[in-house]
Amino acid sequence: MKCPYCAGGDTQVVDSRVNEDGDTIRRRRRCPACDKRFTTYERVELQLPQIVKKNGSRAAYDREKLEGSMALALRKRPVTTESIDAALDRIEEKLVALGEREIPSGRIGELVMRELKKLDKVAYIRFASVYRNFEDVDEFSDAIREVQAPRVGG
Repeated sequence: MKCPYCAGGDTQVVDSRVNEDGDTIRRRRRCPACDKRFTTYERVELQLPQIVKKNGSRAAYDREKLEGSMALALRKRPVTTESIDAALDRIEEKLVALGEREIPSGRIGELVMRELKKLDKVAYIRFASVYRNFEDVDEFSDAIREVQAPRVGG
């Protein structure tokens, strides 16, 4: 690791610690050339696939964009930020597990809808209405019937 102060190429690790979640290592380093200390962080870099849009163009996966779409559907709904983060983590885990270099945007939309259906039925209907481009009330009714629990005795 190169020293950020003097650009010396031979720094020494003085201390290493794993963070609470176990997914990052914090290293304190010392440069023998200038005797300055600095901190580095080591974490796993996941290789997420490129997104192939409906028009054929490609874009890098963007967690913030996905989070924004979900937040819009979940607006004014009683869902915690932690639940949203966990849903995004599950989506990313599935994308990594697929092992594909490219994935159609529609597949991501389906993963988002599956997670929203678990988090909040209203948010699921909101997202589905835009994602599936509902054009009439019957399509809303079909989606609502899809998420409603069957009534007992009725």
